Amino acid sequence: MQLTLDTSLAASYKSSSQKVRVVSENWVKNNLYCPVCGNIRLCKFPNNSKQADFYCENCSAEYELKSTKNKFSDRIVDGAYSSMIERIQSLNNPNFLFMSIAENIVNSLCFVPKHVFSPSIIEKRKPLSENARRAGWVGCNILVSNIPEQGKIYIIKNGNIKDRKAVQHKINAINSINISDIESRGWLMDVLKYVNLIDGEYFSLSDIYKYEDIFKLFHPDNNNIRAKIRQQLQILRDKGFIVFLGGGKYRKVCIWD
Repeated sequence: MQLTLDTSLAASYKSSSQKVRVVSENWVKNNLYCPVCGNIRLCKFPNNSKQADFYCENCSAEYELKSTKNKFSDRIVDGAYSSMIERIQSLNNPNFLFMSIAENIVNSLCFVPKHVFSPSIIEKRKPLSENARRAGWVGCNILVSNIPEQGKIYIIKNGNIKDRKAVQHKINAINSINISDIESRGWLMDVLKYVNLIDGEYFSLSDIYKYEDIFKLFHPDNNNIRAKIRQQLQILRDKGFIVFLGGGKYRKVCIWD
């Protein structure tokens, strides 16, 4: 895997964003393996394809690439809000690849599996003004900070290529909590995120109950929030993300960096 980008491909483009898109897509096509199945190469969809940017011929996994010359912020601009929510709820959403570039080198590449996405990760933007060419159109942002850390798996970090076995270990771990039901999946990822936010290795039920109002905001139709939280903790325990110590006490299991 070579980290240097072929900038000559973007010589005819004027827009900085177009240049980044062209060179980053070319790099993925020529260098990246399929994080889902390990196939040696990814194939590119035709330009402006609605479904995604890349796909794997072996396992049919699809990927959408977001690349920037800067470090990614907590919000990544995406397409239409309604389309994104529909894709998530239909389970037809792609996996994501977040790439940052520094000095024409791939500085970081983060893989986010599609089942990590839930509506709480998607932020609705304000409609375009009536004077805009697409007046009333509503876009969305991906709230990176709402993605559990276990779902952000680095293939490249700070210019260093991660060991493929270590990457696969983390992918296998997050895949163990791949739930097809969107509401259940959303609950599980939301609880995992807030478990991560609790300081230290150990925590109690009272620590996670402090986020009860936030869970209610995310899941307004649920009237038994604490029971639902405990249910998600049982799943995380069974899948090895946390250890139950008894008496409402838990310990986190670190399987990421």
